[in-house]
Amino acid sequence: MEAIASAKYLRGSAQKARLVVDMIRGKDVNQALAILRYSSKRASLLIEKCMRSAIANANEAAEKANVAIDPDDLWVKTAFVDRGPTKNRRRVRPAPQGRAYREQRHFCHVTILLSNDAKPEPVAKGKREVASAKPAKLAESKGRKRGGAAAAPRAKRVAPRSEASDKSDAAAKAAGEKKAAKRASKKAAKSEEKD
Repeated sequence: MEAIASAKYLRGSAQKARLVVDMIRGKDVNQALAILRYSSKRASLLIEKCMRSAIANANEAAEKANVAIDPDDLWVKTAFVDRGPTKNRRRVRPAPQGRAYREQRHFCHVTILLSNDAKPEPVAKGKREVASAKPAKLAESKGRKRGGAAAAPRAKRVAPRSEASDKSDAAAKAAGEKKAAKRASKKAAKSEEKD
């Protein structure tokens, strides 16, 4: 069973009320009421009233349908804030360079939907299945962090080595050691000639 309640023309901007509504979305009713009671935001008092109204609406709808409902089983299924009208006050606020801004009084509309249906299970990050239609490259890139100017330098990728390349590296190393030995013997011979 679902119950809805809305509070219209609440004082305060919709942006500030959304900060409070985002904290209670998806929570149990008791937990949401506790969050609203102890929140330091001004909008939380008015949203708490709307929440209590939704609880009362759920009880009323259950009585009319002759169904027993436990208020503790309710949870916030949907909660959103819409922007209301802006009252055009005839007061002005000083602004830079001799101008004056008109003061605006913001209003908002809050809507809360409660439900006693089973909550959907939250999906764990690691257990998400990647759709087969997506390319493998896209699926790999989801887990990586993005780079940027402040990002740490990434380690260089090293191509896998084959046995043939290992042999050629060993031969090059041996040739390099022979040249170094040859140079050392020439230096020794020159130093002997000078003495």
